[in-house]
Amino acid sequence: MLTFLNLVQLVLYIALLALVGQGALYVLAGQRRENNVFYKLLQVVAKPFTWVVRKITPKQVADAQVPVVTFCLLAVIYMVVTFERADLCVTQGLVGQPGCR
Repeated sequence: MLTFLNLVQLVLYIALLALVGQGALYVLAGQRRENNVFYKLLQVVAKPFTWVVRKITPKQVADAQVPVVTFCLLAVIYMVVTFERADLCVTQGLVGQPGCR
């Protein structure tokens, strides 16, 4: 179970960093961001998560807001997974183990 939680946390971390990078390039590159190779790469990394959020959000949420909503949702899920991982480590007595650091 600890390995699964670590894996989920890693996937969420990568997606969150991709969304943060997109946000930074959104601010720095402005309108030219659509031609930026790194922006497109970050979009590809975050696309599975933004696609799911687009499907579950109502139509009133604009497409430009979906990455922000995705970031907020993933941040909450990341915190839940982190707390569950910490709880598992404490209850199982694995505090000093490599997977619990």
